Amino acid sequence: MSLLGIDTSTAASAACVLRSDGEAFEVSPDPSAPAERRAHARELMPAVAEVMERAGVGYEDLEAIAVGVGPGTFTGLRIGVATARALAIANGLELRPVSSLNALAAGMEAEAPRLAVIDARRGEVFAALYAPGGELSWGPLAVRPEELAERIRASADRPLAAGDGSLRFRGMLEAAGIRVMSADSRAHVVRALHVCRLGAAVPGVAPQTVLPDYLRAPDAKPRPQ
Repeated sequence: MSLLGIDTSTAASAACVLRSDGEAFEVSPDPSAPAERRAHARELMPAVAEVMERAGVGYEDLEAIAVGVGPGTFTGLRIGVATARALAIANGLELRPVSSLNALAAGMEAEAPRLAVIDARRGEVFAALYAPGGELSWGPLAVRPEELAERIRASADRPLAAGDGSLRFRGMLEAAGIRVMSADSRAHVVRALHVCRLGAAVPGVAPQTVLPDYLRAPDAKPRPQ
């Protein structure tokens, strides 16, 4: 059986089919995409349709749908998780929730601690540190970049960092001894390929139980009545 994976934790939409024979068919954002404002509602389903067609599979061929649940942008996560839930319910499939930070770290092929950093806006980042083998060391956290830099400066860790947050605050992070990957590296985007690979090891759950991991209150607040 095959897996469909999607992620909308950043400004870019990502989709991938990891087929049962191990071949992957992916719509992967360009490294510059996270810096742009994108339209998940317009881009996600065409990306899903494209990878399904290229893989030559239908929903009846899928074992489950893996979805990046964040942390990330509020609107993006809401659209991505809602889409994954709707597709799973309509096709009788389970969901496999995956940390978007974990998927980001999985794209950093390095024998060093991996610091995944997503721009959280409002002068903050979402961050988590992973060991070279992929084990979570700490996080996820929603912190100011200077607080993240101080945390690393005070530790023995000298991680390699990737993600749109690491690019935005590169100077501050590098001053703390954090090595930020080159700006054109594909490691800066959350790829649905890694959502699929991580999802393959996650137990499936009922779609209605999967919720976005916002990690903090949304930017938009309701007006008082």
